[in-house]
Amino acid sequence: MEWTGEGTVIARRRHGETAAILTVLTPDQGLMSGVVPGATSQRRAAMLQPGARLTLRWRARLHDQLGTFVAEPIRTRPGLMTDPDALAGLNAVSALLAYALPERDPHPRLAARTESLLDAMDAGGAWWSGYLGWELLLLDELGFGLQLHRCAVTGDTTGLAYVSPRTGHVVTAAAAGDWAPRLLRLPGPLGGPDGGLAEALAVTGHFLDAHLAQGQIGRPLPAARARLIRRLQRRPDAAD
Repeated sequence: MEWTGEGTVIARRRHGETAAILTVLTPDQGLMSGVVPGATSQRRAAMLQPGARLTLRWRARLHDQLGTFVAEPIRTRPGLMTDPDALAGLNAVSALLAYALPERDPHPRLAARTESLLDAMDAGGAWWSGYLGWELLLLDELGFGLQLHRCAVTGDTTGLAYVSPRTGHVVTAAAAGDWAPRLLRLPGPLGGPDGGLAEALAVTGHFLDAHLAQGQIGRPLPAARARLIRRLQRRPDAAD
């Protein structure tokens, strides 16, 4: 069995004396893992850092075996390793992908959005809203997409104020009525009247926890996400 394409390193762990096992995100194969011989040499180790974009050839005797990678660099994204916020973002994205996606389950839209987000993190600047959009897409790709554009009760597209914590559908303040205290407030970045990014990430975090962590996987969300959220909450340019 053989596959050739491009992918981005999501995780790397040592394998024996000189090799490493890489997990990469690819557009057409989803997550893939394979052994890279000689990966611990100084030159190869720098090329195979998480976030690096590679050309890859994967080979195995059988399709369900671990297989081996031949890897060559396309871009290393050094900014992900030199900026603490970008590194926290990379760790959160990588941890959530490894946590949420089974291997060989392709999600081309999510792969493309991940590449764009990592490029923005590598370049510096404000990528916080892009991360929020990435979490929304992750939920959508997993079948838990939020319905944020139209009131589930009245059909109105304006005056949206709350999100159902069970269904992820939005409603207006008038439609919520006495149920409002039981609903999640819709923050500004998700289309609500006010509120900031931290509140919006609390909403996506609720659905990641309820539907994915508790509903499917049975263990807590990766700690790397919580560390990223704490960092973003301390940044004045990411609070609004």
